[in-house]
Amino acid sequence: MNNSKPPLRWVVMGVSGCGKSEVGRRLASALGVPFLEGDAYHPAENVAKMAAGIPLTDTDRAGWLATLRDEIAAAHARGEGLVLACSALKRRYRDLLREADPALQFVHLDGARPLIAQRMLARTAHFMPTSLLDSQLADLEPLGPDEQGLRLDIVKDPADLAQEILHTQGR
Repeated sequence: MNNSKPPLRWVVMGVSGCGKSEVGRRLASALGVPFLEGDAYHPAENVAKMAAGIPLTDTDRAGWLATLRDEIAAAHARGEGLVLACSALKRRYRDLLREADPALQFVHLDGARPLIAQRMLARTAHFMPTSLLDSQLADLEPLGPDEQGLRLDIVKDPADLAQEILHTQGR
């Protein structure tokens, strides 16, 4: 590993069911940095709303995103790497997270709706119902050409996706 490179902070993003947590954990492990599960930072009201099949609004997400921004800022201030799994569906959400670290990198895990729905249906311990997939897809704004990051297709195995991310970083 090249120790002259500063540690990077990554956000593994995409709709529910795309594999953010699995890929994020693998990436964090390979990098030897902490992994944060964005869903764990949702207030109980947000979780209850989503579990009831009600999409979150920008207002619902505001406090959650501010908390995640603060976690990124703290890692940046300590000079530490970090991997965060967070939907980051809209450009303005990513802009808010980038306030904490202008060099923040995003990995958009993208795939076909049928595959994502199939994965959501196979989960047994998650609050997000498949009925909210269409609202998430409607909110999703892919990474812009001026945003630091990459888009990866989720047809690939999570281990391969993590390796592809590491390869782009030159590790």
